[in-house]
Amino acid sequence: MTNCAKGDSAVLLDLVDVFGSAPARGNPLGVVHAAQGLDEAQMLALTQWLGFSETTFLLPPTSAEADYRVRIFYPAGELPFAGHPTLGSCHAWLKAGGRPKRAGIVVQECGVGLVEIRLDAGQLAFKAPPLIRSGPLDEAEMAEAIRVTGVDPAAVVEGVHIANGPKWQLLRLKSAEDVLASEPAAKAPVGTDIGLAGPIAGGAEAGWELRAFFANQHGMIVEDPVTGSFNAGVALHLFACGLEHESYCAAQGRKTGADGRVTLIRDADGAVWVGGKCATIARGAQLPVFA
Repeated sequence: MTNCAKGDSAVLLDLVDVFGSAPARGNPLGVVHAAQGLDEAQMLALTQWLGFSETTFLLPPTSAEADYRVRIFYPAGELPFAGHPTLGSCHAWLKAGGRPKRAGIVVQECGVGLVEIRLDAGQLAFKAPPLIRSGPLDEAEMAEAIRVTGVDPAAVVEGVHIANGPKWQLLRLKSAEDVLASEPAAKAPVGTDIGLAGPIAGGAEAGWELRAFFANQHGMIVEDPVTGSFNAGVALHLFACGLEHESYCAAQGRKTGADGRVTLIRDADGAVWVGGKCATIARGAQLPVFA
């Protein structure tokens, strides 16, 4: 990566806070508007320079059903789908004057296809995409997940695949205290996506505590503040197993200095909606295009 600008070219970027329980307590996202002049290398370079867990790039849709198209990058490459980038990108698109083709529903085009987003009780919520891999972790996968997350093996109730774009693996633990007590490893193979979930005893505000870890482009483990795609996969699993029914709230980010809240709702048709608050922190910042 280089910090040399390509001529006098620049892009306009919004900084959005997603899933925060209060201002600037969620997961930050960079959203680049009108990104059709950028190539993949420039998108990745800008993402790595910003240093957020993801940065997104808004483009004209190629599907007649979509309102916009987005490319989602994290510091090690491109993702076909991610949750907080979906809500944050939709928020920025709407704030910039975007008008959906269907009243009350925004349709986002991304790597996994078309994703519906709706305004739900004053917050945005996306329709969880189906899992592309499910089922239990095998013995080797379980051992590696325990090593990477640093959990007490005695606290593990189950380990399952909940891949929905990112290749998430879930370790469900006995309690929220077990989730918060884990000490993740320093390094893991690039492409690692592993998270933890445990019930909060008597939780009035939130019923589950979550943490999510991924390996960056250098193979260093990073803890994500609040993770929509992981919450989506966890919700599909919890609803399918009967551990949750109509709705619940999840907390995430306490170990990173964030304090996120994610609302998970299963509608009458069985679809799961993943919602949270979005707030614009800065709008229309002009950044150079990296060569």
